[in-house]
Amino acid sequence: MSNSRQPYRTHRRRKKRNAGRIGLAGALTGAVGIAAVATAIVVVRPGDPGGDAASPTLAGQSSATARHPSVPSPEAGPPVNFTTPEGYGYSLAAVESGTDPEPLGATEAPPPGTTYAYADYVLTNSQRRPVLLDYPADLFMPRAQVPSSARERCMPQAGIPDDMCTLPNRSEITGRVDGAKPPVDENGSSMIPAGASYVVRIASELPVDEGVSAEDLRLYVWNARYTSDLTGIELAFPGD
Repeated sequence: MSNSRQPYRTHRRRKKRNAGRIGLAGALTGAVGIAAVATAIVVVRPGDPGGDAASPTLAGQSSATARHPSVPSPEAGPPVNFTTPEGYGYSLAAVESGTDPEPLGATEAPPPGTTYAYADYVLTNSQRRPVLLDYPADLFMPRAQVPSSARERCMPQAGIPDDMCTLPNRSEITGRVDGAKPPVDENGSSMIPAGASYVVRIASELPVDEGVSAEDLRLYVWNARYTSDLTGIELAFPGD
């Protein structure tokens, strides 16, 4: 009888050992699976402190460089510093003003006897961090030198001489001073890299009389974002 039971007991021990092995394998598999899931969670978790911080990217560097060639630092008037409520710092210095039928490239030809007004200035990020690309200066001309058809669009502003007004205009970067880095994209906003300087041209979109001279045109910063006391601040041209 004992001989007949021994194989049976041995068979049960084998089953127990096999069950133990299967249980151990399952536990190991489960542990590996949990570790893999945990690893996946760590990898895909946003804002992981172990990852690299996001940094600004160049906003189309090659195209920006082509559009905005490097230019030597131009002769300019005394720089004026401005700070916005967000803490962005800018320095502006007037370069020159004048008239041109195409001040920013191809545009609709002005009517006979008229032309477009423009002014150039240097825009500098005066801080050690990127600041929003903005154009604080506005172009003003004598109201009497604006054709009657556009005069109602020429707006006076608080703190600016009453005989001066500003027409609808647009501003563009025309050069990067001394090879300054082009604007960078930061969360969808164009930013000026730390310390970078650009030559900016502002040009009227409506015509002025052809007889307007460079001396008639003025650059002012008047927006409350830059001047808290509603006083227009003039950017003096070289030699003024």
